[in-house]
Amino acid sequence: MSRRTSRPRRPQQPPHPRQDRRPRPITADAPCPCGLPARYGECCGRFHAGRAAAPTAEALMRSRFSAFAVGDEAYLLRSWHPDTRPPRVACDPGQHWQRLEILETTDGSAFHTRGTVTFRAHYTYRGEPGELEERSTFERHDGAWVYVDGISG
Repeated sequence: MSRRTSRPRRPQQPPHPRQDRRPRPITADAPCPCGLPARYGECCGRFHAGRAAAPTAEALMRSRFSAFAVGDEAYLLRSWHPDTRPPRVACDPGQHWQRLEILETTDGSAFHTRGTVTFRAHYTYRGEPGELEERSTFERHDGAWVYVDGISG
C-alpha cells in the first residue's frame, strides 16, 4: 500500500483590503460622496459633524447617502425618525456606495413638513456592481428633517 504525501499548503491569502474594512475616512477637502460639486467638509460633512442641519429633505437624503459611503452609523441613527428608527445600524464593510442619482423630489423644502425623494444609489458589493432605487419619506421632527421610511422600487 502506498502512502499519500500531503502537498504543502499555500499560505492563506488575506482578504481583499477593501472587503474587510470600513471605507477609509474621507477628508474635508475630498469631493463629497453625494455628488454635488462641493468638498465633503462644506457639503455633507458639516451635517455629519453636527455643525449644521440639512435644510431640505433632499439635502438630508444626500447626507444620508454620504453617511453610508463613509460608514457614519451614528449620523444615520440621529437622522432617522424616532418612531421608525432601528436600535442600531451596521454598515457592511463589503458594500461601497459609489454614486447617487436624485430622480424626483416632492415637497421637502423649508416651507414643508413632509417630503419625498426618489433616488437611485449605485454601489459595489464585494466587487459586484448593484443599485438600489427607493422612494424615501422625510418629515420634520423637532424642527429638523429626518428619514421616516422608504419603498424600494
